[in-house]
Amino acid sequence: MKRICVLGSINIDLVTKTDAFPKAGQTVSGHEFATFPGGKGANQAVAAGRLGADVTFLGKVGSDTFGDMALKSLHEANVNVSYIQKEQTSTGTASITVNAQGENTIIVVPGANGLVDVDYVSRNKKIIDEADILMLQLEIPMETVQWAAEYAAKAGKLVILDPAPARTLPKTLLKYSSIITPNETELAIISQMNVSDENSVIEAARAVLKQGADTVVHKSGGKGAYLIADKETELVSGYKVSVVDTTAAGDSFNAGLAVSLAKGSDVKESIRYANAVGAMSVTKMGAQSAMPTETELKAFLESHKLQ
Repeated sequence: MKRICVLGSINIDLVTKTDAFPKAGQTVSGHEFATFPGGKGANQAVAAGRLGADVTFLGKVGSDTFGDMALKSLHEANVNVSYIQKEQTSTGTASITVNAQGENTIIVVPGANGLVDVDYVSRNKKIIDEADILMLQLEIPMETVQWAAEYAAKAGKLVILDPAPARTLPKTLLKYSSIITPNETELAIISQMNVSDENSVIEAARAVLKQGADTVVHKSGGKGAYLIADKETELVSGYKVSVVDTTAAGDSFNAGLAVSLAKGSDVKESIRYANAVGAMSVTKMGAQSAMPTETELKAFLESHKLQ
């Protein structure tokens, strides 16, 4: 299997479950509260590690108990944490509220993630050199993401960019992204176009391709994911499951995509695999704790064969 390097954020998620989101100035009662390791980068690394991938993580945590908790979760998922650096600041946090429909709102405080600079990545670029796939997100400084994408692309690596949290992207970043995996909101912002149905998804994705990306994989939740490339447009169907918490669905999907590609599958087959990983992750509460192992995923695929 090919090697994966994940460069990104490490957070601790503080999750509250309630019937409905509070309006401004309103206090509502919650039913459950729990603390989970999270962060888009760490989520993707843990998900990939649980699926049996060879994963090394580049990122930073604070010198606090949250940092220790995050490192423990990564290590237990067989992720190489040797190059994660501790800083004299707080570990990143995400305060997440989940309603009765499984939807969520999130407030992120970057903490040590904001200190993942170009100098740190440059000093550890051998990890990118040794990897075949680089996974990126947008919870660390943009200039760091850009530098890493360009370095990896020029070194012949496959660069998978999860453009989340949603924001406009420099064309230079798209130029060095092999695969970009936006959801509806992210695709609309990147393309600066309305995205509301299949035709608009395809039109917006093709606009992103013109900006430099090689392939767009548009995440469409339970519906599945669209594969849009130069000469290819197809909806790869998803899986029907009972939704409990969508917090890490996108991260799980990206991990599944990378792991399947690392195993040698083509993009279409890797999307099908990623759809299954994402579907399994929404059936439980939390982010990393909800991600399936390789054995669990195999059983799921056997019992949920698509027609």
